[in-house]
Amino acid sequence: MKIITVKDQVEGGKLAFHLLEEEMAAGAKTLGLATGSTPLTFYQEMLASQLDFSAMTSINLDEYVGLSADNPQSYAYFMYQHLFHAKPFKHSYLPNGLATDLQAEVKHYDDIIAEHPIDFQILGIGRNGHIGFNEPGTPFEMLTHVVDLTENTIQANSRFFDKIEDVPTQAISMGIASIMSSKTIVLMAYGFDKADAISKTVSGPVTEALPASILQKHEDVVLLLDYDAASKL
Repeated sequence: MKIITVKDQVEGGKLAFHLLEEEMAAGAKTLGLATGSTPLTFYQEMLASQLDFSAMTSINLDEYVGLSADNPQSYAYFMYQHLFHAKPFKHSYLPNGLATDLQAEVKHYDDIIAEHPIDFQILGIGRNGHIGFNEPGTPFEMLTHVVDLTENTIQANSRFFDKIEDVPTQAISMGIASIMSSKTIVLMAYGFDKADAISKTVSGPVTEALPASILQKHEDVVLLLDYDAASKL
């Protein structure tokens, strides 16, 4: 596990992009992508670059159940808004939030990952150590699965919706084993509120109570941390 400290999120995005350039030069064909505020500066670097992604494949970590790709709160919409509108890929895969058979969609997504092994996976981390929608207690051997969102997550997301009844209660997420199958993993974390999770990820016991701790077992993980997130190492 390689740990790199940066002064802020802007520098973190630039360094993550530099790592991506290196992996693409070495032949990377499939990128694993994430949503949320953490990777935004990384996507801004991709947008500002001259790199062409039209021969590459992207696979996202997760999507809400019940939201269409054109819903402004969907992760498909997020990716289009922040990257895909200007940097299209040959194929960009996200779980289908409107799938009528969720278990069939889970199997389909596992097949996509098997067909397109991820060379370079971007991750964020939750304050409780979750990665993707894999909350504490998720088995390490889990592949893509349907997740019942926690009440805290539902309440936190409610600010984006007109009514609490509109907030998704489930998501489809890559599992921890799916993430661990990636060749290279780059986890970015910014802010003091991530310091505990980062400390336990790096030096705590490997336990399903802190999902990100499994990254200790991966052969090629880079942590890009600002000084606050790295403050308890």
